[in-house]
Amino acid sequence: MAAFQAFFYVVPALMIALAIFALTGIARRAQDLSRAWNSGFTSQGRCLRAYTTTSGGGDTSVRTTLHHVYEFTAHDARVIRFDEANGPATTVEGDIVTVYYLPERPERATAHAPARGRLAAGTGCAAVFLGGVIVFCLVFMVVAHLMFTVV
Repeated sequence: MAAFQAFFYVVPALMIALAIFALTGIARRAQDLSRAWNSGFTSQGRCLRAYTTTSGGGDTSVRTTLHHVYEFTAHDARVIRFDEANGPATTVEGDIVTVYYLPERPERATAHAPARGRLAAGTGCAAVFLGGVIVFCLVFMVVAHLMFTVV
C-alpha cells in the first residue's frame, strides 16, 4: 500500500521539478534577449544557413521549427557564429541582419528585432501556465495526503 501512496507524491513532485526547470530556462532566455537588446552593442551579421527541424508525428501533431545560423564580428574582432530558432521565414541564406549581443557573451547573441512587449507577454503567459501546473500539483498532493490520512 505504501508504494501505491508514494505514486501520488512522486509523480506530482517530478512534474513540479520539470515545470521549474522549464520556467528557469524560459526566464533565462528572456533575460538574455532583453540584455542583448539593451546593451547597445550591435553588429552587421549574415545568415549562413536556414533549416527546419520537426518533432512529433505518429499520434501527435508535427511541429516544425525554423532555425537560422548567423555569423557576425564582435567589437573585439572575434568572429561569432550562432544558431537561433524561430526566426523570420523571410530571412534566407546570404541576408544581412542586425545582431544584438552582450560584449562579454557574444555567443548568446540574437538576430530577433527588439520586441519587449511580445517578450514580456510570452514570458508572462508561460510563467502563469507553469505556475498553475505547480499549484495544481501541490493541491493534488495535499488532497491525496488528506485522503490517505482519513483512511
